[in-house]
Amino acid sequence: MPRHYQFFVPVRVRYVETDMQGHVFFGHYLTYFDLAATEYIKAIGYGMADFLREGVDFFYVESHCEHKGRAYFDQVLHVHAAVTHLGRTSFRFEFAIFAEDSDQLIATGRIVAVVVDAKQARPSPIPDGFRTAVAAYEENPVSAPARVALL
Repeated sequence: MPRHYQFFVPVRVRYVETDMQGHVFFGHYLTYFDLAATEYIKAIGYGMADFLREGVDFFYVESHCEHKGRAYFDQVLHVHAAVTHLGRTSFRFEFAIFAEDSDQLIATGRIVAVVVDAKQARPSPIPDGFRTAVAAYEENPVSAPARVALL
């Protein structure tokens, strides 16, 4: 997943996030991804409150993490995030985690989210405001909306 990320959030590894082997327990990387995704949408100027004002929410439907190295207690990590695909009702975040002190790649991953009607929890089109905010922030075109039937 080599790419340039414009956004990152620093995270200091807490003791509670480590395991008996002394490094970050694997499940916590998804928590770091979620934190970066939350901060990313705030940074682009279209946060959760904006989704809810539009009458929509989003659910994570897929997550993936590849472990490339180890992180340890009290280490500062840079969790990079970007939206790399916008479909009709879904979008994809991609992530890369680096050690602040060495730039060592620790993990990469992705999360796919589906926008849903906030009341019915049925797939709903991605709000235009979110599309515009992502395109402006990333300064490059993202995928055009897919025109496929939902199964």
